[in-house]
Amino acid sequence: MKKAWRKSSEALIEKFSQLVPPDPRVERRQMFGYPAAFTGGNLFMSLFEESMIFRVAEPDRVQLLSVAGSRLFEPMPGRPMREYVVLPEVLIGDPEAARGWAARAFEYALSLPPKRSKAASTRKKTIGVKPSKSRATKPKRKARG
Repeated sequence: MKKAWRKSSEALIEKFSQLVPPDPRVERRQMFGYPAAFTGGNLFMSLFEESMIFRVAEPDRVQLLSVAGSRLFEPMPGRPMREYVVLPEVLIGDPEAARGWAARAFEYALSLPPKRSKAASTRKKTIGVKPSKSRATKPKRKARG
């Protein structure tokens, strides 16, 4: 049986809100019901239950994982997301350090190729293609009897 995800505390949501870089390229939205920040369609920071997650480049990931209490983000046991690291409590409690990690995550996301929106990618696939008629729209032949 699947475990239900817990909501993040108001205190953690407030800390998260204060850490999101004040940049017009940042898009705030929900992901799996949790606050998240994106740029160019790429997620770079999010909450998950009582964890704050940052997507960082390999050298930063190695450095962050060396801090006690940090770990790779695993939304489901045995399914780690290799670029995402859970920020340890010691850093969440240090606003300056946490802001630094948020900035690193944002810079890393800016270095990634932008993702196309689903609407744009769907639109491209259908341009110049005649819509096919499904069987459901074809008139049925009368049975000969």
